[in-house]
Amino acid sequence: MIKQPLDIPSDIFDREHFLCAVKSARQPLPLFKDSIARVTDYFHQQFQQGGDIRQLVWGRAHYIDQLLQCAWQLFDWPQQVSLNAVGGYGRGELHPHSDIDLLILLDDDAELSCQQAISQFVTLLWDMKLNIGHSVRNLKECFEQAEQDITIATSLLESRTLAGPANMLAHAVNNTEQHSWPSHAFFRAKWREQIKRHSKHGNSEYNLEPNVKSSPGGLRDIQMIAWIAKRHFNTQAMDDLVERGFLLKPELNSLNQGLEFLWRVRYALHMISGRAEDRLLFDHQRTLAKMFGFEDDDIRLAVEGFMQQYYRWAITLGQLNDLLIQYFDETILRASETETIVEINPRFRVRNGHIEVTHNQVFAQTPAALMEVFLLIAQSPNIDGLRAATIRLIREYAATIDDDFRSDPVIADYFMTLLRCDAKVALQLRRMLRFGVLEMYLPEFKAIIGQMQHDLFHIYSVDAHTMEVVKNLRRFHYPKFQKRFPVASRIVQRMEQVELLYIAGLYHDIAKGRGGDHSELGVEDVTRFAQRHKLSNKDTNLVAWLVQHHLLMSSVAQRKDISSPDVIRDFATVVGSQRRLDYLYALTVADINGTNPSLWNSWRAALLRQLYTETTGALRRGLENPADKQEWIDETQANAMEKLLGLGFSEQKIHGLWSGMGEEYFLRESVEDIVWHTEAIAQSLNQNAPLVLTKESGEIDSEGATQIFIHTHDRPTLFAVTAAALEQLNLNIMDARIYSSGDGYTLDTFYVLDAHNKPIGDNPKRLAAIKQRLKEKIQKPKHYLAKISKRTPRQMRLFSTPTYTRFHNDETLDLSILEIVTPDRPGLLARIGKIFVDHDIMLQNAKITTLGDKVEDVFFITDYQHQPITDPELAENIQRAICKELDKQAKI
Repeated sequence: MIKQPLDIPSDIFDREHFLCAVKSARQPLPLFKDSIARVTDYFHQQFQQGGDIRQLVWGRAHYIDQLLQCAWQLFDWPQQVSLNAVGGYGRGELHPHSDIDLLILLDDDAELSCQQAISQFVTLLWDMKLNIGHSVRNLKECFEQAEQDITIATSLLESRTLAGPANMLAHAVNNTEQHSWPSHAFFRAKWREQIKRHSKHGNSEYNLEPNVKSSPGGLRDIQMIAWIAKRHFNTQAMDDLVERGFLLKPELNSLNQGLEFLWRVRYALHMISGRAEDRLLFDHQRTLAKMFGFEDDDIRLAVEGFMQQYYRWAITLGQLNDLLIQYFDETILRASETETIVEINPRFRVRNGHIEVTHNQVFAQTPAALMEVFLLIAQSPNIDGLRAATIRLIREYAATIDDDFRSDPVIADYFMTLLRCDAKVALQLRRMLRFGVLEMYLPEFKAIIGQMQHDLFHIYSVDAHTMEVVKNLRRFHYPKFQKRFPVASRIVQRMEQVELLYIAGLYHDIAKGRGGDHSELGVEDVTRFAQRHKLSNKDTNLVAWLVQHHLLMSSVAQRKDISSPDVIRDFATVVGSQRRLDYLYALTVADINGTNPSLWNSWRAALLRQLYTETTGALRRGLENPADKQEWIDETQANAMEKLLGLGFSEQKIHGLWSGMGEEYFLRESVEDIVWHTEAIAQSLNQNAPLVLTKESGEIDSEGATQIFIHTHDRPTLFAVTAAALEQLNLNIMDARIYSSGDGYTLDTFYVLDAHNKPIGDNPKRLAAIKQRLKEKIQKPKHYLAKISKRTPRQMRLFSTPTYTRFHNDETLDLSILEIVTPDRPGLLARIGKIFVDHDIMLQNAKITTLGDKVEDVFFITDYQHQPITDPELAENIQRAICKELDKQAKI
């Protein structure tokens, strides 16, 4: 492609007039600075008016060429010294703040005589505030360093002379290509470089804040193709690859269009940030969405529309990079391999471990082969992947999938058989998505490709999240994941129809972004799928129920008191059967881990395990005969009494210790913890200091959290003080249980994890420090909020959505329930606790849930007479105070 830089009007920059001016000026630096500012402003205006991004990028490089040449002429240079552009600048491409990489090349005779000129020249460029990256080498050094460093060799590959004799650079380039980096070595080194770069960015196009240059699907992936084409095929443009048959014209068009889009994004990033910023940070995403013409609507935010466009281009470019790298691998590295060919059937064969079509008309003659190929790979452990030519054909013929294809019972049978395979199921589904087959076979998938939710909770787009969920469901089969997911692994491995679980995984979020309840809309889609694939009514009802209720178990576990028999009964009533419970549990665990792996911690695992176990018990007892509340309390007290009697307590002593504890305590606490609490309280009766105990709620290194039990004189500020102290100790509260006894004492249990979302474990020194700090703060609670000095992290400040509260009274529990949804920030619970104190509110229980950038906390509260808050004005004042305080703190 012939480069046509943007013309700069002569009144803004005229090379000859400018050169004369700087040569005659006593201080040329201001002239250079003024020219750069005026040209930059002109280019920015052209960009904002929709100017051709290629002309802008090439035009800036062309302008800098002239600027540097003018600067070069201000100094006296020996004959054998040249100024050369290398790297991206060497390609003739330059964004507003891109590095201007220069190589000053000289021979041995010139080296000593021009050191001062080099120093003054480079200093002048720095004083101009240009982003200069420079190196000074003689020819020998150039050869030696290029031989050792693939980066230097690559920069020479795309270099050009700006001033001085051009033959010096040509000699350096030719010598490097012929002797230092033969084609196969160059490709292997660049491929390793790409693998390392992709790994640094999570091997995914779906980074929350992607780097448009270096992330998978970014500009580097396009440059990778160009480098290999130049080195191996000696081409100067990717257009030449079309003539050589390595690139199809539509693929070249996609590469060019994707390049233009990424260039526009990168140019805009440099322009709005005023520096070489290649990361699409959250605050820049919003600005760019507006700049690129996206607007908020009832379904999604403007920034989500913009990012979906970005991700779709990144996916397209990543796919082309994969395809062409594999082509180069087969052509360059494997060209001399001895071939082993195994015929499978008239349509497919395996060549050196990779499946390929037997002829190019396979998919045209037998459309079902588009599904069959993935099934064959899943069924054979000896097939490692697909040949590049076959991938290209799959991509091409995927576009021909229509209703006739989707309604073909043979193809439907292939797909269901694939889901029932013992291995490589998730891998084949990912390949189908990557090659464009899945979105055509399941057309509802197309809308969710690249669809991202603008928050810190959902770190994947909906399609990538769906693939992660299916991959997690597959992991439950593998022994190495049994320790991390013991219950889910046990459940899935005994399932008779695991394919139903995968179908639910594929469809649970399929309707996101359409408006309305995605769970309800998803039921319609999965039902149509079930009917098309001839599922029985029983199985259809199951997958539809799972899609409809896929958020239920997580919500109940994290937002409700699962120690309450009423909560367990209500949940078990909705579930209705052990079969549904098993499938729902496995889907829930996979969903949480597929949304954001950092969300899965020992506490969430413990909550879900407890809910699963308690619900299993309720289902076995029979929903028509649930456990009576008083029966539950009596049984708990009897079992705890038996254990305490065995420890030497008398019944009179036990009743005395229990006399002030309400029925909620015995309803919600385990027998083991009641014994633990009672024994410790008895031993501390004559002590003035608060009683603080710690232990793990589960075995060390397994599911659970660290329990912190506090028994002390009740006071209004206790929760706020405790929350602030735990914050200062870098502990995150997962759950809180507050009981006020009749003798003026309170029994508080906090379940905490450390900063890494792990229980504290067997760490006596750390536990002793926690106990000591809590005792000090409880006894001397003054100025507890002032000690919270952490600032809200940058990303969280960007998501400072207004706080939402909901207040209602629960007649069954005889409590008021306050729900708070707000951006996360340091000191949150302590501030809420202080507002409770200011309004004479007692906290009875709390469910703490952190979801990425926000928290969804539920507080069970009463007045000081242990009665629900019935005064509407007071309820409104509490909520108003919370919103005002939290929204103010979110911006600090």
